[in-house]
Amino acid sequence: MTETLELMNRRASEARDPAYAKVQPKDAATLVIVDRKGRQPKVLMGRRHMSHRFMPGVFVFPGGRIEPGDRGMSVTGALHPRAEQTLMARVSRPSSQRSRALALAAIRETFEETGILLGTKDYGPPERAPDGTWAAFRDRGVLPDLEALQVVARAITPPRQVKRFDTRFFAVDRNAVAEVSDGAIGPDSELVETAWVTLDKAKGLDIMPITKIILEELEARIGNGFGHELPVPFYYQRRGRFVREEL
Repeated sequence: MTETLELMNRRASEARDPAYAKVQPKDAATLVIVDRKGRQPKVLMGRRHMSHRFMPGVFVFPGGRIEPGDRGMSVTGALHPRAEQTLMARVSRPSSQRSRALALAAIRETFEETGILLGTKDYGPPERAPDGTWAAFRDRGVLPDLEALQVVARAITPPRQVKRFDTRFFAVDRNAVAEVSDGAIGPDSELVETAWVTLDKAKGLDIMPITKIILEELEARIGNGFGHELPVPFYYQRRGRFVREEL
C-alpha cells in the first residue's frame, strides 16, 4: 500500500496546475458490488470510453455526483448508524439528507452505467420516483434499500487539479441486485465493458492508484468479516502528501 501511495503522490504532483488553484472538490459517490459466493471474492469493474477527457479507457467502479432527484427518491430501510456517522464526519455541513443523497447517487449511477438495479421488489414500486433515471426503478417495481450499503472508504482529489471530488466509496453484496437491464453497456456508452473479476485480477487492470488502494482496503475488510463497524479509511493530501486517517 505504501508503494501505491507514493504513486498517488507522484501522479498528483504531475497533474498539479496553478490555473486550477480555486477548484473545490464536489461531492461524489461510488459503489463497489462484491460477489462473495465463490472461493475468491469478485468485484464488478467497468472500462471507461476512450473519448472521455477524464480517465479515458481505465477500469473504474460505477459512480458520480449527486443529482437533484437523488434527494427525493423513495427508499426502504435506513443507512446503518455507522455508515451515517461516517458520512457525517469531517464535513462542513453534516446532515442525514446529504448522507442519504450520497447513497442514492451511488445506486443511481450504478444503474445508469451498468443497468444494475439495486434494492428489493418485496414492497412494490416506490411511492416517489423523480423523472429521469429513477423512473426506471418505479417502472420495474424496485425500491432502493439503503440498509444494504456499507461505507468502505473516502478520498479527496488533491488541490490544483482540473477536476476534484470528495468521493465516498460504498460497497454492497451482489445479493442486493434486484434486476439487470440490458443496453447500458456498449461501444457508445460511458462504460464500454464490465467484468466480474477477483480482487487480485482487478488490481492488475488499467486502474488509477486510488482504485488500487480501495481494492486493497476492501480485501482487508472482507478478510475481517465485511462488517459495518470496521474502520473506514480517509485519504486526502496534507502538506502536499497523501495521508490515511480513519473515520
